[in-house]
Amino acid sequence: MSTHLRDTVTLNNGVDMPKFGLGVYKVEEGQTAVDAVRIALEHGYRSIDTASFYQNEVSVGQGIKESGVPRKDIFLTSKVWNDEQGYQSTLEAFENSLEKLGTDYLDLYLIHWPVKDTFIDTWKALEKLYHDGRVRAIGVSNFHVQHLERLLPEAEIVPAINQVEFHPHLTQVGLRAFCENQGIYLEAWSPLKRGQLLDHPTLVSIGEKYGKNVAQVILRWDIQHDVITIPKSITPERIISNADIFDFELTDEEMKQIDGMNENSRSGSNPDDI
Repeated sequence: MSTHLRDTVTLNNGVDMPKFGLGVYKVEEGQTAVDAVRIALEHGYRSIDTASFYQNEVSVGQGIKESGVPRKDIFLTSKVWNDEQGYQSTLEAFENSLEKLGTDYLDLYLIHWPVKDTFIDTWKALEKLYHDGRVRAIGVSNFHVQHLERLLPEAEIVPAINQVEFHPHLTQVGLRAFCENQGIYLEAWSPLKRGQLLDHPTLVSIGEKYGKNVAQVILRWDIQHDVITIPKSITPERIISNADIFDFELTDEEMKQIDGMNENSRSGSNPDDI
């Protein structure tokens, strides 16, 4: 049972990664993003997830600096965007992200989407960055099974992470099983389906039993499925509340109830359409 905000998982290369972190998708560059990162770190978060596409890497770096938490104690993730993909352009995009973030390494670097005919070369660039000691772990985001089946025979390094949309309406059973078999950790973006699940009666009822809100129930469900999760928030109260999930445990029956909510429905794009 996960009992602490700083609990970690061990990735397939031996690197420890926090099971819980802050995502900053759609948080605009500026003071709001700086404050969200700083507040999260001040309240015990140790994982921050951004991307070049989010255009807030400068603010994320500033938030880290202002928090006073040593860089070595923070697990920092960024991603290479679609129009940056390809071998040489990925290497350049990585350097650009480091400069904006104000750091000389990343803990995790991901391919943001499986761009057709490009992601193999992009992965080769990530492998070089890993071998050069510029990043502690590499992975992918929004990869279906068929994308992984195409990548793995060409890869020297198995991705450590596959970050995908995951929530009670999209439980990704087949993908989770495939990734587990390959030693790839699943990480959830949009774990709350962009707020669309917050009044679901099943989740409300379970939350009332534990004195928890729906967001906390969903995030606990993620953790108990051994899925890394990075809910986004800019509100101090919600940043703190989202992390208050380590003092209760859902029963097996409650986990099955939530699993049964699956509709295979997305709030974001389908990777097959990229």
